Amino acid sequence: MPELPEVETIARFLREGGRGKTSIVGAVVAEVQVLWPQVVARPSPRAFAAQLQGARLRGVGRRGKFLLLDWGASGWQAVHLRMSGDLAVLQPGEVPPRHTRWLLRFVDGRALAFDNPRKFGRTWLVDDLGEVVGHLGPEPFDEHLTPQHFYARLQRHRRQIKPLLMTQTFLAGLGNIYTDEALFRAAIHPQTPARCLNATQAERLLAAIRAVLREGLAANGASIDWMYRGGGFQNAFRVYHRQGEPCPRCGTSIRRIIVGQRSTHFCPHCQVLVTCNPSLDGG
Repeated sequence: MPELPEVETIARFLREGGRGKTSIVGAVVAEVQVLWPQVVARPSPRAFAAQLQGARLRGVGRRGKFLLLDWGASGWQAVHLRMSGDLAVLQPGEVPPRHTRWLLRFVDGRALAFDNPRKFGRTWLVDDLGEVVGHLGPEPFDEHLTPQHFYARLQRHRRQIKPLLMTQTFLAGLGNIYTDEALFRAAIHPQTPARCLNATQAERLLAAIRAVLREGLAANGASIDWMYRGGGFQNAFRVYHRQGEPCPRCGTSIRRIIVGQRSTHFCPHCQVLVTCNPSLDGG
């Protein structure tokens, strides 16, 4: 699933242009096609098409793993790519991708296609973005998320640290890749109860999260399978998808285990599991 760097990269390309395409900000919708009705979570597919007809795109942003398209008076469109989604800008006459679920054709002849082979992706068109993204936790780069605040939030939870970091209501934007990479850099075992981290470890972890995300953003995200292409961060992986290979820090073989039902990669020498028997209260 695309994570913060991949989603932000797509938003940046839509907003500023890239990959040989120009920005779509300012484009006016001439026609809306909903090719798979279930892709529109809100409102109805018919209302979705009617509201966007004639709308001008004012901007493109991101919140967590959601792409946000500002259509002015027509509302905010939130798009979640889920496992296999992508937004493709088509030039005049270009054929839409095979698995296009909705298509916005613009007055200038270009189009925006939501390509979603596995059909997990969804889109919303709302007046208030809070209806869709209001439940999300802070952004990793939020200036208000200080090391002290981050530590205090960790202390409220007895869950294992990896599943907690991937919980979007706790911290928005992290997934499997960047969580594994950040925990390795912070020398924290992925099964460590969050409440067992001390203030120094929490500060180190927050710094590691921000570092790997910055590197991912600079590399346009990671390309590791068929559903997201164009990034280069996979060339900088230290543990993710490197099971059996030597740890870049100590040479111990990287291990793969399942944590919170997710494939997890770590170094058993650099990331030693230490527990503190946290009390049973809390989340």
